[in-house]
Amino acid sequence: MSVEVEVLRDVTDEVVKAFGRLLPQLSRSAPALDAEALRRLVSREGNRVLVARVDGEIVGTLTLVAMLIPTGVRMWIEDVVVDSAARGQGVGAELTNEAVRLARADGARTIDLTSRPSRVAANRLYERLGFQVRDSKVFRLATQEEWNS
Repeated sequence: MSVEVEVLRDVTDEVVKAFGRLLPQLSRSAPALDAEALRRLVSREGNRVLVARVDGEIVGTLTLVAMLIPTGVRMWIEDVVVDSAARGQGVGAELTNEAVRLARADGARTIDLTSRPSRVAANRLYERLGFQVRDSKVFRLATQEEWNS
């Protein structure tokens, strides 16, 4: 089995269908993304949406987000999801390795990601790829929309 990873440039019906299948596996509360929402995501400055294919079919995705801040270029890996049928086959590693390669090529000082403790296999993967757990807290402020619900 060969995993091919590419930076998504064009949003096609295939891409919309794949995200429709993958996003619910990442988050039950994430809204479905239509073609226009995906185009905004892909074209947003600082974002790189990566997709992984096995036998031509999209089986995973990851978003690499770049931020230029006073201390340098920082990158975040976000919303990593591999189709449940393709897990354990190296798809997540290939996506993450390509994101790291792109971040380093762009001069990133750091590459961060977060992962829930319940995602045991994913956490083992990130540690195996060289990511280290930081002694930090993640704080979140709900958006106005979430306050009203």
